[in-house]
Amino acid sequence: MQFSAVLFDFDGVLVDTEWAIYEAWHRTFLAHGHPLPLETYTQCIGSDFDTWSPKVHLEELTGRSFDWHQLDENRQVEIRRDLEQAGPMPGVVPLLEKLTAQGIPLAVVSSSSHQWVDGWLEKLRLMPYFKTVVCRGDAPKIKPAPDLWLEAVKRLGIPANECLAIEDSLNGVKSAKAAGLNVWVVPNRTTACLDFSIADRIVATLEEL
Repeated sequence: MQFSAVLFDFDGVLVDTEWAIYEAWHRTFLAHGHPLPLETYTQCIGSDFDTWSPKVHLEELTGRSFDWHQLDENRQVEIRRDLEQAGPMPGVVPLLEKLTAQGIPLAVVSSSSHQWVDGWLEKLRLMPYFKTVVCRGDAPKIKPAPDLWLEAVKRLGIPANECLAIEDSLNGVKSAKAAGLNVWVVPNRTTACLDFSIADRIVATLEEL
């Protein structure tokens, strides 16, 4: 297959940020007497808490309300600590180099903020590979709505059906399919439990590409 452009999700595709985020949430749940099964938590991966909220879920389980401002601050400290030495996912840099050498335009499309995504891309020196980065706030709705992908293909000036989206979450796959892109999934340790049968192809790692 040949594509005119390749668009990458960020969290869980370019950097394994999702496991640290899940583990921090799991510790919060355990501290209040409840586990957080991965199969439950994955409902919000690739989107936000409007899709499914761990905060609402924990309050329903415990029958309590919490000081989420303080809990969120503590969780962010844990996440930054756990990700301090994180680097690109296996195969990311060789793939980006190969696609760039072939003259294929690349983009990042993420439901996360520019502060988060751009910060990581700059830190890991990946930003120069991408023609555009589309994040929360760049389109009316985030994933699973198609808006972010549609904004990205508009910026690239390439028809959606000529573009390949690389995703790791079901919300991401649904949104890219709704936007008319071809979608390949690279599951990671956080999302491997999901059913990706609606994707066009499932790849074990980016190294396979």
